[in-house]
Parts: sequence; structure tokens; C-alpha cells
Amino acid sequence: MSGSIGFEIDGHVALITIDRPEKLNAMTPEMAATLVELAGRCNADDGIRAIVLTGAGSRAFSAGSDIRALDGYPTPWSFRQRQDYCDAIRRITKPVIAAINGYAFGGGLETSMSCDIRIASENASFAAPEVKLGWIGGGGMATFLRSAAGPSNAALMLMTGDPINAETALKWGIVSEVVSQADLVARAKEIAATIASRAPVAVETAKLNLAAAGWMPAENAIAYERDLQTICFATEDAAEGRRAFAEKRSPEFRKK
Repeated sequence: MSGSIGFEIDGHVALITIDRPEKLNAMTPEMAATLVELAGRCNADDGIRAIVLTGAGSRAFSAGSDIRALDGYPTPWSFRQRQDYCDAIRRITKPVIAAINGYAFGGGLETSMSCDIRIASENASFAAPEVKLGWIGGGGMATFLRSAAGPSNAALMLMTGDPINAETALKWGIVSEVVSQADLVARAKEIAATIASRAPVAVETAKLNLAAAGWMPAENAIAYERDLQTICFATEDAAEGRRAFAEKRSPEFRKK
């Protein structure tokens, strides 16, 4: 099976591209392993402060896992123990912006939902079609759809398997913006560059804070937020931010 994962760095922004357009960017196990490796590289490189994730070509962000590859697992347990690309994306400590063009189906939808911010092109469509084939998603589908779109909308998608268009995804809160396909990656990079210009420790703790707010009781989440605030306040970047404010200039953050 062909297919690869593209990787580029421009300043403080990394671009990861699922590159198998002839198969709607369906993921092979080899591509999943590469994505796991790249997620670790993004975490290890302090020069990378934000990531854009997209799909090659004009037809699809990703159609999820290549169904033909699923029969390659010798047992259900080996399937359960596979390297999961959605897990890898969620383990990235820096912000990840999904630039979603065309189909985001199955694991492709889960991939996009594993990102922090989602921008869609006008031709994007979203579906959890596994139920049509006899199974359900396993990369966080129900968890993230319920949180973003609400339980009724999530149930509609999960139980019918039918797609929704970009405008519906925007209305339901699955994506933040809908733009033209021509402007999609540029807009995602613009957001990533803005985030990359902010204090890196503060941005990464904001990501931690958002994750905690989703599962902690409110009182615990607020206490955790104050702990994270204190950690940020003690950094050199926070001191630089205060100096820059007083001196009426742009701060120079160094992740210290």
C-alpha cells in the first residue's frame, strides 16, 4: 500500500500532511506509525510551537483507516493493541489545528476531533460511517462528538452514519470556521502563527487546562487552573511579557 505523511517546518509552525490522495488519504498502519513518530518529534522540538494537520489533494482530509488493512490483524487483540494515530495526535503537547478539506469520515473525523482547533473548507463533510459496516469508531468518536455537538447530534451521526456538511458542522460546534478551499491551509497557518507568537509555556498550559476542564469537577478544575497560572507566572516569559507591556513593545518569548 502506498501513502506517506508529509512534514514541513516554517518558523515555529509545523505542517503535517496525510498524503495518499488517490485513496482519499486513508491511513495504512505504516502511515499511522509515521504519524506517531512525528507527534513525538513535535513534542521534542522546542522550536515547534504550533502544528497544522491537513490532507493532500482536493477531495479528502482523511477517510480514516484503510478498511483493506484491517484484515491484516491476526487477532482482535492485535487490532486492539495497534498504534493509534488519534492517540498520537492527542499526545502532542502543542496546539494542533486541523485544516479539513473534503471528506473527514471515520478515523478521519476522529483525527480532526483529536485536534485542538478545526477549520473546514466549504466542501468539507463529516461522518461516522462505521455503523454501516458493523462496528463503531474507537479513536474517541463518541467522546469528542458528544462534547462538541451535544448528545442528540452526536447520536444522530453515530447511529445513522450519515454525513453532515461544513455549515452544519459549524452550527453544531464541530468546527470553528468555514473558509474557501483555496484559503484553507493559509488560514490554518495564520492561526498557528498567531498562537506560535504567544508565550509557549502559557499556550501549552492552556491546552492542559482545557483538557482538565473537560473531565474534572468544576472546583478541582479551577484549583488546577490556578496552579497552572502560578507556574506560568513564575516563568521568564511572563516577566518578559510584563516588561514588554510597560515598555510598549512586542514581547520576545523564549519558552523559559
